[in-house]
Amino acid sequence: MILTKPKSISAGPSNGTGEGVAHSKRWYVAMVRMHHEKKVAERLDKMGIEHFVPVQQEVHQWSDRRKVVESVLLPMMVFVHVDPKERKEVLGFSTVSRYMVMRGESTPAVIPDEQMARFRFMLDYSEEAICMNSSPLARGEKVRVVKGPLTGLVGELVNVDGKSKIAVRLNMLGCACVNMPIGYVEAVSEKN
Repeated sequence: MILTKPKSISAGPSNGTGEGVAHSKRWYVAMVRMHHEKKVAERLDKMGIEHFVPVQQEVHQWSDRRKVVESVLLPMMVFVHVDPKERKEVLGFSTVSRYMVMRGESTPAVIPDEQMARFRFMLDYSEEAICMNSSPLARGEKVRVVKGPLTGLVGELVNVDGKSKIAVRLNMLGCACVNMPIGYVEAVSEKN
């Protein structure tokens, strides 16, 4: 069971895509020590660097009590929206080891602004648990959610273990998936 949490003020990029701009900010995945995601986020807050740690609130049930726990969806990863100078500053943290890179390349991989905006929207508004699927998923039909808390989200309708899910792909990280009744979505034409 997932409880709702306060919504983000802005789920989208604040500086556009930055394509072709010399010192534009881009989204990167900083690899951090195990269980240090929130500490790195606090330090980034103090420095004024935009970041995102995907968390969900879950209810854990024990025999004698229930407790709401905030768990990190992608362990050992913090998304940072930085320019080249800030990117070097983040690497100076003792708890940050490196940036995620594409196989065979040496430069840090960039997560497109549009993917980050959709992923953040999904986390903010989903009433159900979101799961990350790192195994390759076959491409699904491009759809837009027209009903429920995720109204407006554009993603792919996929079938995972016999259940309909809407998926948002993130470069190199796989897909963020959440259960979605087929009646809650409509096909999106490829022109959009």
